[in-house]
Formats: sequence, structure tokens, C-alpha cells
Amino acid sequence: MVRLPLVKWLLVICFLAWFWLLLPARLFTTPTSFVITDKDNQLLNASIAADGQWRFPYNDSIPAKFVQCIVAFEDSRFFYHPGIDPLAMSRAIIQNIKSGAVISGGSTLTMQVARMHEQNATRSAWNKLNETLLAVRLEFSYNKNQILALYASNAPFGSNVVGLDAAAWRYFGRSPASLSWGETAALAVLPNAPSLVHPGKNRDALLRKRNQLLDKLIANKVIDASTGGLAKLEPLPGAPKPLPQLTPHLLERFKKDYAANIQQDKRTYAHSTIQGALQQQVNNIILQHHWQLKGNQVNNAAAMVVAVETGKILAYTGNVYLPADSTLQSSVDVLASRRSPGSTLKPLLYASLLTEGSMLPKQLVLDVPTQVGGYMPENFDLGYDGAVPANRALARSLNIPAVRMLMQYRYQRFYDVLKRCGFTTLNKPADYYGMSLILGGCEISPFELAGVYSSMARMYNHQRSNKGKWNQADWFMPSYTTEKEKDIDPATQNANTALFDYTALWHTFNAMNEVMRPGEEGLWGLFSSAQRIAWKTGTSFGFRDGWAIGFTPAYCVVVWVGNTTGEGRPGLTGINTAAPVMFDIFRLLPASKWFEPPVYNISYISVCHQSGYKAGADCPDVDTVLVPANTAKAAQCPYHRMVHLDPSGKFRVTENCVSPAAMQHVPWFVLPPTAEYYYRQHHTGYQALPPFMPGCNNENVKPFDIIYPEEYAKIYVPFEISGARGKTVFTATHRSNKAKLFWHLDDAFLTTTTSFHQVAVDPPPGMHTLTVVDETGETITRHFEIMNKKKAE
Repeated sequence: MVRLPLVKWLLVICFLAWFWLLLPARLFTTPTSFVITDKDNQLLNASIAADGQWRFPYNDSIPAKFVQCIVAFEDSRFFYHPGIDPLAMSRAIIQNIKSGAVISGGSTLTMQVARMHEQNATRSAWNKLNETLLAVRLEFSYNKNQILALYASNAPFGSNVVGLDAAAWRYFGRSPASLSWGETAALAVLPNAPSLVHPGKNRDALLRKRNQLLDKLIANKVIDASTGGLAKLEPLPGAPKPLPQLTPHLLERFKKDYAANIQQDKRTYAHSTIQGALQQQVNNIILQHHWQLKGNQVNNAAAMVVAVETGKILAYTGNVYLPADSTLQSSVDVLASRRSPGSTLKPLLYASLLTEGSMLPKQLVLDVPTQVGGYMPENFDLGYDGAVPANRALARSLNIPAVRMLMQYRYQRFYDVLKRCGFTTLNKPADYYGMSLILGGCEISPFELAGVYSSMARMYNHQRSNKGKWNQADWFMPSYTTEKEKDIDPATQNANTALFDYTALWHTFNAMNEVMRPGEEGLWGLFSSAQRIAWKTGTSFGFRDGWAIGFTPAYCVVVWVGNTTGEGRPGLTGINTAAPVMFDIFRLLPASKWFEPPVYNISYISVCHQSGYKAGADCPDVDTVLVPANTAKAAQCPYHRMVHLDPSGKFRVTENCVSPAAMQHVPWFVLPPTAEYYYRQHHTGYQALPPFMPGCNNENVKPFDIIYPEEYAKIYVPFEISGARGKTVFTATHRSNKAKLFWHLDDAFLTTTTSFHQVAVDPPPGMHTLTVVDETGETITRHFEIMNKKKAE
């Protein structure tokens, strides 16, 4: 007698435990489609689920129209019963007994959710009991709205369409929330008989069921008679419609991020930050330029727009999307691909030198033939300026000044800067890239390039809120989702030490703003409506990649043009191909004010007007320039010196021939002979040093120089079309326009030149010595090696 109550309690406990465990932790485990929506929840892209079904991820938001329709059609007492409806079940039993067959199941919506979970195809008594128990259990863990959401997300809607979201887009091309009463009613009756949706079959039955539901809604005063009458006139769903394909490459990126568990929410749905209208416009621009570039067999292009303040991606076009043309390789997401960046990294070097304080914004940089090891960089126009202000060298994207600036900064340090900026594709040691880093001798992705430049703009925008200090939180890569991403390993974050100084960024942005826009011949600056943009182009070796990156305080746009196959094409340059696309995109974006001048850690110093160096005692014209506070390393001007002239001012003299009291002491801007040779070709106002007065001892000033070859140059002489070996042209320059130079090769006299000093020779392969002597006996020697064809290869 004592044990019986205990047994009953044990049975009750076991039953309750069994009842509670009826419901698994996750009710539906079937695969779902990958879905991306824009910031307004409009569908951008979706892919079919792994099991071949169009089944969108669970959506807890159900439109009120569908709730009214499905409850009226399937379960009028849904909000009042505990998962089972005794009245409905009693009615169904009576109807089935009278008819002698199962014609009504009396299932509630909760029971139907249980059936979908159990995947019961047959209506046996055991299945019914199991569904009943599971339905009651469901009501303990889910509220009514959640149960409706489970139903709407997993109900069959005919063919391979599962769930309300997929059905709305497949049958009507719109989201469920935007459907009319007639369209919603048509979808509400489908889960009860999914086969009715097939075009040309059972259309009358589908029409009848839909209209009966509309009549019920009218009777329940959910809608009025006129609304119901108009809804009955609406067409039924036809053949499934293709889903939007606005961001196919972003969808693939989302799949990879999902597989890599980058997103913390492991759903196959991404509510993105993409602006749908802007995305469509960017797609159209890329397609328009594609048809123009295709004539030159340039097949691919990509673009991305980033909001600077948030780092959120507003448009993502990974490639020209024409999947029917297999030659285009439209599936390749170039924004995520590694490509040679050309000159797009030069602003980072300029900002690094200014931050260090070892260079001033307009400081002259030599632009003369230069050899680094066995490599001789060339400017795009194959010419030389002799010397050019650093900011103009950046604006014009001159290669030789960039190489010389990198020699000053050192490529190992610049490599570290790039790594700290966030470029993850530099997976070789610094020595592997060497000096080629600044000319595109590495690989980066457009995605990360946009991330770096948008971070630069964001950091600068926050100079006041950061009180002039470096804020590590302002530097990050773009994101396309509104959901929180996984925290990045602190070991990969930037150090707290400042990567760039705010004043250095200010000068960098202004230098990037001075570039002439393609097709506008520089006149755009005359119009007040023109938007100021900091931008840079890049062209990789062999004309394989054309780049353009631009930003304002509000937006950053990156564009890449080329062939995914890596094939180069003549004229495939950043300025000709990518820049026009970038400016077309900027015209779609709201204009923003230019960056405010820096206000923290600034200094003003005097610089030489002509050289841009820190002014010395011999600089006659001085400008005051805003610079970073750290300018102690900046050198004084090396190009201004005091020159002593005779009373007439026509000759240089020394104290050996003219009394110092009778001399004119004049500050003079003097460049090295090689730089002077090219500089005066572009600057007609440049005044060469006057000659020495006859009989005066020369000062210790180099009167002439050999421009080519440089010391220990390795020279390969190609063969002419005729098959004969070509010649090497040696070049020298003298400060005097009338000077004679005497040329010797390996101690053998070659020739004499006057005024124009060039000699064409054909030395045999091997080491040689070139000696050049002027009329005063001044001598310069160069050692060089002529490579044979086998060595050059």
C-alpha cells in the first residue's frame, strides 16, 4: 500500500520527462537557401537549398494579411486552443464516420507544424496521436506567433517551393509583406493542396478555394465586400519567376563566410547593408562600360561602394554578370581576388614619409634615370622631370620618384606599414617583394584596398573625437551585414602606435585630389558643383589590371577593370578604363564637404619655395607650410647655395681673381647636373650657373655628369628587325651649353660631342669602362656590363 503511490509518481515523472523530451532542441534541420536582402529587406539574391528546394531560412516576421488568411482557412480557433481543437476533431470524426472514409483530419496549425517536423506523409491513427502529443508539447515552448512563423517557413507551396518567403518571390516576384489580399489568399490555400499551383492543372479548384477564403474573410469582416470583389479579379500565380540576381558575388562571399564561421549567427540569411537602388545602378554602369571595353577584348570589371563612417558596403559588384557567356568567367569575384595593384599603394608611402617627418609635402624628389640593382624603373610616359615636388609626383603617379622615396623609407619598413594597414595577401617575406612593392610587385584584393582607404578617411574624420590620437577601433575592413561579426584576434590588430599622422593624411588627401579627371582636362575644378575626391589610379605590369580608388569624407569607391584570365591589353590603364567608371559611380552618391584641416599635433615651418625643403640661410623665397609636429628629421634645402659673381654678374669668381668686396653674393638654385639636364627642359625659367671667369680657379662643383649608363649597370642590347645587333646610346650633360666632351671606351677614344652629348656604340658582351672628359680635364668614369641574349633570358 505504501509503494503504490510511489510507483504512480514515478510513472508520472517518467511520462512528464518523456513528454518534455518529445520536442528536440531544433525542430527543423532541413537545409535552407542562402538568402541576402538589402537594407530595406528587399531580396537581392538567393540560391537553392542543398536538397533542391527553394526553402528560405526561418523568418519570425509574418505579414498580418497571411495570418488572417491562414487562420481563417486552416484553424479559426488557433489563438484559443492548446494545440489541439476538440471541436474540430469531433467534427472530423463524425464526418469521416458518415462518409466511410477520411475526408477531414481536424488538424490544427500546431499539429500541421508537428506533421512537417515528423515528415509524416500518411494519416494513420498512430501518426495522428503522435502529432497530437507533439502539438500540445509545442504549445508549451512556443507562443502562437512563433508557431505561425514555423508553419509559414516550412509549409509546402507546390513544386520545389517551401515556405511563405520563397513562395511569394517565386510566384509573385515580391516579398510577402507587399502582396495583395488576392495574392495572399492564393498562397494561404496552397499548403492544403500544393499540387493546385501547377500551371494548366487544377486552376479552377485553386480559384474556387481562393475565392471561398476571400468570402470567409468578408464574412468575418476582415475585409469589406469591395476589397474582396477586387481580390477575386486578381490573377492566380503562374509559372515560378526567376529570383533577383543583383549581388551574385556577394552571395558567394556570404556562403564562404558562413562556411568559415565568420558570422556569429549561423543562419543562411544575411540582412545586408546594400542599398538596392544603388546596387542596380552600379550594376548598370559596370555593364555599360563592359560593352565599350569589350571591343578591346577587356571583358571584366568590378566595383564596390563603402560608407566611410560605418565601413558598411552599399554596393558590391564583383564582376560583369553575364552567365550565359562562358568566356567572361562571370562567376569570378574580382573584389575578393588577388591582383597586382599597380600604383595604388603610392599614397601610403607618401603618408608614411610625412608621418615620419623625414620628408615635407612639396619637397623635391629627383626624377632621373635610376638603377636599383639590375632594375631600372621607368615613368609611364618614359620621360624624366629631373626633379619634381613629392605631392606632384604622387598626383602624376611618377614611378621613379616613388622608387626613390621607397629607397629613402626602406622597403622593409613599408612592408610592415602595409601589413599593419590590414593587407592579408602579402604572404611572402619583405625581401621577396623588395623595391617592386611600390610599383605593384605584390598582390592585393580590391576589397582590402577599399578597406584601407576608407579607414584612412574614417580615421581622419574622427580627429576631433579622438583628440588627435590614434584610435585602433577606427581601422577595420568593410562589412556587408548588419549583424555583429566575430571579434578579430587582437594579435592581428594594428598596434596602438599611430600608423599615420593626421596632418600627413591631410596632405596625402590633397595631393590625391589634384589629379586631372579623365575626359575633363582638369577644368572640373572651375565648377562649384564638382565634388572634391581624393583618388588614385593604378596599372599593373603588362597592362593586365586597371585600378581606380577614390574617397570623400562620406564614401569610398574602388573599381577594377581587366581580364580574369590575366591577359593584358593595349590601353588597359587605370586612368583610361577604371577611373571613368569610378566617377560615374560617384555621380550617383550625395556630395560631401571636403576634409577639415588638421587641428592636433600640427606645426608651421618655413620651406624653400623652389625646393620644398626646410628653408636654410641661402633660400631667398620662403613659404610657410603646415606640417606634422615631428619634422626634426626633415633636411634643410640642399639645392640653394651662395654663388659669388663678378661686378657684372655674368661670371662666377673666387677670391683668387676678384676681391670679395667687389663680388656679388647671390643665392642660387642649383640642381645636380643630371637633374638639371631634364629639369630645365620643363622649366624655362630655370637659370643655370654662370660660367667661371677665365683665369679663376673652379669651385668644387661638379660641372657635368653621365646620365646613362649608371655605375655597374647591366645592359641588354636587343636585335633590330633586320637581325643586326642594336646599339647602346650613352648620354651626358654639361652645365655649359657650349662645352665639349671627349668620349673613351676601354681607353680607346670614341668621339667628341658639343652641346648635345649622346653617343651610340655597340660594345661586345662583357665588362667595359666608359670615360668622359671635358675641356677643363674634369673626368667621370662608368663601369658597365653588356649582357648577351642568353644571359638576359
